[in-house]
Amino acid sequence: MVEFKFTAEKLNGQLISGTLSAKSITEGKKRIHSLAEKNQLKLKNIEKKSSYLYKVRRGREKPIRGEQKAYSKKEVEIALNRLGYEVLSINKKLFDLNLNPPTAEIVTFVKISAELLDQKLPYSEILTLLINDTQNKTLKETLKDINNELKKGADSEATFLKYQSVFGKFTAYMLGLASKSGNMTEIYKATAKFLERQQEFKKNLRSALITPLVTLFVLFIAVLFYVGYIFPETAKLFVKFNIPLPPMTAFTLKMSDFLMNNLALISLLVIIPPIIFWRFSKTKKGGYLIHKYLLKIPMLGPLIHKTIIEVYCRVFYTLYSGSAESIEPIRIAAEATGNKYFEERIKNVAIPLMVKKGTGITDAFEASGVFTETALSRLHSGEETGTIKNTSLQIANYYESETVYRLKNLIELIQVVIAMIIMVIMILLTLVSAETATIHPKTPGVTGSIIIEQQYFDQRA
Repeated sequence: MVEFKFTAEKLNGQLISGTLSAKSITEGKKRIHSLAEKNQLKLKNIEKKSSYLYKVRRGREKPIRGEQKAYSKKEVEIALNRLGYEVLSINKKLFDLNLNPPTAEIVTFVKISAELLDQKLPYSEILTLLINDTQNKTLKETLKDINNELKKGADSEATFLKYQSVFGKFTAYMLGLASKSGNMTEIYKATAKFLERQQEFKKNLRSALITPLVTLFVLFIAVLFYVGYIFPETAKLFVKFNIPLPPMTAFTLKMSDFLMNNLALISLLVIIPPIIFWRFSKTKKGGYLIHKYLLKIPMLGPLIHKTIIEVYCRVFYTLYSGSAESIEPIRIAAEATGNKYFEERIKNVAIPLMVKKGTGITDAFEASGVFTETALSRLHSGEETGTIKNTSLQIANYYESETVYRLKNLIELIQVVIAMIIMVIMILLTLVSAETATIHPKTPGVTGSIIIEQQYFDQRA
């Protein structure tokens, strides 16, 4: 998130100032101008919070170097002077790159916090301990800012949501909600469990889908290089002397000529589709359609679907406290799944049915069309017996066990298939090379004499 500070003038000449956070510089300035226009304010100044490198000294002590975020150089200078330092230099950091911390760092922070909360340690002390031990610079600075704002009495939910670009939207919401829920330890534990499962699922998905695709792509490039460049250097020697080529060699040489004559077109066909697909996936409609058909991929789709339901049920279990307050947990749990199709069906089908028509949870979920029959059956039993909260946890645990086992078997199967594909391609390349090695003139003597005579006349000419 990018933070801005702006100064504006009212119609009566009074100066006012405020702060605002946005995802980008363009969005932030657009929102500030919109706010000024709406309230009939005349903007005087807009400043973006940046990092400043300073060098200070107190008395005859050794100079100290440090870094501080502020809206201006003057702001840093005033703050250091108040602390009794003599400012030697203050320079704006040229490359202020704040990369988001790895998911593992976030998981560690949440998990350790949950364990310390379980030991009844005050949250302010927990933050202080973790700030000192956190290695990631971005996370350390974020925790410092959160700790300072909470000490000033800021609303915990608003404070954590301010840093959702660091934690993620769902995690930031859960951590902010925990402070004023009265059930802080349980929410932190549930969030840690959710993050661990999300991290594990992404890791397994890479093993099952992304890694094999990358392997096949690299193999495809290697085969193109062999067929298009290495193989013709040998095969064309035989063509040069009018030596007949065997079928496989002739076909491979034709493929090589086709590839080299249409290299630009083939390169575009290889590069452009992935770019178009990536850009399409970033659009609202594209993300919706991709996430919808992702659930229909043979073998892998059902596993992704069940993992989404597991995440949904786990989050719903954490937040649900009664039928009168069921809408908000349903909405948040849908957002936590990370699947736009699942989220849209819950928000636009299930929730309206519950709010406008008073439909029960199970019937609304069934109408959305995104829950399995097993999940609906268990939820229906839980709704009838008044134990839907605990039933959600049972479904989450059941699907966790099933998906972990099945995904492991699927990864092993995909690895075997990839190995077989590589083996088949290597055998074909070996056969082509072996066939090329068997090529020889039908009448070696005559052909040799013709070649020698031709070379002799060429030299005389």
